[in-house]
Amino acid sequence: MRNSRRQWLRAAAATLALQMAWLRAALAAGAVEKGVHRLRGDVRVNGAPAKEGMDVKAGDVITTGADSEVVFVTGKDAFLIRSNSRVEAQGVLGALVLSGLRVVTGAVLSVFSPGEPKTLRTPTATIGIRGTAVYLEAEESRTYVCTCYGEADIASTADPSARETVRTTHHEQPRYVMGTGAPQMLMGAPVVNHTDAELTMLEALVGRRPPFLAQPGYQPGRY
Repeated sequence: MRNSRRQWLRAAAATLALQMAWLRAALAAGAVEKGVHRLRGDVRVNGAPAKEGMDVKAGDVITTGADSEVVFVTGKDAFLIRSNSRVEAQGVLGALVLSGLRVVTGAVLSVFSPGEPKTLRTPTATIGIRGTAVYLEAEESRTYVCTCYGEADIASTADPSARETVRTTHHEQPRYVMGTGAPQMLMGAPVVNHTDAELTMLEALVGRRPPFLAQPGYQPGRY
């Protein structure tokens, strides 16, 4: 047991060291990425194949096929859209700064600039944020939302009186937001399908660090 724990600690420390080295290099470069940073598989913007470096603007519809994903930056916000997703960029048509996203289906990890209110919408939920990180999985009958750090106002689309303000520092309060007919609109959920390494990568693209890296007792590799 002691050897297993030592091995886990060594692996976790090595992972964190790699993350921090990559983050320092990105910050030292002084550049904030714009547009599509990377993609894999079948990624389309308004029905046309996406390309690295292309802008994503308000009014655009981003879709991903099976085993596909895309990472992009708009303004000071960064996004990772997973496979089998359909996401609509919200805001003034054609603007390079978004007011939020409508996640029709699929999964999105997002990090947002502090102090700039945004709204995320799914078939069952509306999430208002003010500079935070959020992971969403949207289905017709249920939304999974993890406020990875920061503050979010979560409300049910089916029953707007079912709402909650969540404040977190490190994935403490994931929620399911249920659809019409469910006996309970908001309920607790586990942490699933997103990692601290992904959050670190997204924040580095916009010249920031996730706040949990500075927390006393932070355990790399836990999420």
